[in-house]
Amino acid sequence: MCLAIPGKVVKIINPDDALKQAVVDFGGILKEVCIAWVDASVGDYILAHAGMAISVIDENEAQLTIEALKAVDGIELDRY
Repeated sequence: MCLAIPGKVVKIINPDDALKQAVVDFGGILKEVCIAWVDASVGDYILAHAGMAISVIDENEAQLTIEALKAVDGIELDRY
C-alpha cells in the first residue's frame, strides 16, 4: 500500500527545468517535491508520494485528508 500526503506549494524553485521542483509545506515541514508531471502553482495543494507530486487537489479535500491523518495519529494498531 502507498500513502500520498497533501501539502501546499509555497515556492517554485526552477520553473523552466524539465524536472520542475517546488517547496511544499506539509504541516510546517518544508520539503522539495518534483512537480514536473502536474500543473501546480504557488498556493495549490498537491498529493505527494516518494518526493513526487502525483495530483493537484482542492483545499477542502486536502484539509479533510490532513484531519483524517491526524485522527489516525496515536492509534495503536495490533502487531502481528
